[in-house]
Amino acid sequence: MKKALALTFAAAGMMFGATFTGVISDDGCKGDHRAMNMGNDAQCTVACVNAHGSKYVLWDGKEAYILSDQKTPEKFAAKKVTVTGTLDAKNNTIKVDSIKPAQ
Repeated sequence: MKKALALTFAAAGMMFGATFTGVISDDGCKGDHRAMNMGNDAQCTVACVNAHGSKYVLWDGKEAYILSDQKTPEKFAAKKVTVTGTLDAKNNTIKVDSIKPAQ
């Protein structure tokens, strides 16, 4: 019974979304852009996405989460943000509801 109740609460929490904080980066570089030598971190992130087929991710320092919205993150490239959305742990993707500068 306790297990079923815990699963119900976990599923309900996933339906309402959560907040995630990290830096907008790309899935090729994640948090380290030095090797690319393409200018500052923001320039590298945008170039990797636009010219090299990378995807925008939220990098929390340990994990890179692919963002379902691949347009909005460009204006936040290399900046710390808070993403509100729902995590699909199977695909390591956040279904984005909103992206805002982190406080």
